[in-house]
Amino acid sequence: MSIRVLIIDDSALVRNMLKRILEQDPQIEVIGSAADAYIAREKIKKLHPDVLTLDVEMPKMNGITFLKNLMRLHPLPVVMVSSLTTKGAEVTLEALELGAIDFVNKPQGDFAASLEEVGQDIIRKVKVAARANIRAAGKHPASPLSVEEKQSVDAIIPAGRTRPAAAGLSPLIAIGASTGGTEAIRDVLVELPEDMPSMVITQHIPPGFSTAFAQRMNRMSRLQVHEAADGQRIEPGNVYIAPGAHHLLVARDNSGYYCKLSDGPRVNRHKPSVDVLFRSVAQAAGRNATGVILTGMGDDGARSLLEMREAGARTIAQDEDSSVVWGMPGAAVKRGAAEQILALEKIPPALVYMQDASRRTGSSQPRVQQLHAAPTADFLDQQQRRTR
Repeated sequence: MSIRVLIIDDSALVRNMLKRILEQDPQIEVIGSAADAYIAREKIKKLHPDVLTLDVEMPKMNGITFLKNLMRLHPLPVVMVSSLTTKGAEVTLEALELGAIDFVNKPQGDFAASLEEVGQDIIRKVKVAARANIRAAGKHPASPLSVEEKQSVDAIIPAGRTRPAAAGLSPLIAIGASTGGTEAIRDVLVELPEDMPSMVITQHIPPGFSTAFAQRMNRMSRLQVHEAADGQRIEPGNVYIAPGAHHLLVARDNSGYYCKLSDGPRVNRHKPSVDVLFRSVAQAAGRNATGVILTGMGDDGARSLLEMREAGARTIAQDEDSSVVWGMPGAAVKRGAAEQILALEKIPPALVYMQDASRRTGSSQPRVQQLHAAPTADFLDQQQRRTR
């Protein structure tokens, strides 16, 4: 059964190019197009599409206003078509917050050639949107980036031994996400108090959007959120987000942790890659770390989350019901990498609980044998109220 797509864009060139690209895939059928929101509204009623592609900037009614009305009255999976500008990035993040599943960049310059280059990415994102959990997407969606080759994490950071914990080494939280992740990350960060341990995050996101995403999270959170820079020290109460098109790694010296950026090949088709971050954390922090894998397509991060758990770290996977796409967390669960499987709303109180537990034991991380007793629902509810 084919995926029925309606294309909404005021540019006839874009409509024709998207139609030509999407119909290269036998599983996709473009059932129509619309030049503005009012035409789109009538065609949605008549044609009953499975997925919409939606331009951000349109005459009569812009894409954001249309998306708000759509999600309120007739929720459908939406892939935004966005310009890669500062304004375009901000508007796209707002669209993801409203419930869009993903976005593709509107190419600049030689439009036809550029759009053809990202054709397979457009097809993939439409297919993901068709399978996405639209109920979860209304609360927390995303922005992955993928290309053709599939390198393993070994291409960036070879497997190696975990460094022994040093006296006084601070705890560290590592988070990875893809489709649905921008809003899932937001939902975690806004619930955390300012005295949290340092946090490092890889979200599959292209260049240009990662800066706007970090700034947006900094405005919303009580923590200090940065787009990570090479050599930047990692401090408690601060969050470091991988910049688009660079892998983020955590390294350690006598003074503590610091960020390392790598311009190496894509891993699991992604750059930045969650597997790269998690392996570096396993090696640098070991049992001092906590790993969290959130909503996302594919399996990036699952392998190295298991390495973190084997190194003594605590590990959490988002559950299926609250995930937009239960690919990455599902793959982690299948590998046995996840110590706990939690709904998104339970993850912030669980992180607070772990921090409090480590303070009570007087160590940076509770011992491994203590980790398999997950906090009770009642305790998590208490912790959730505390963080608000």
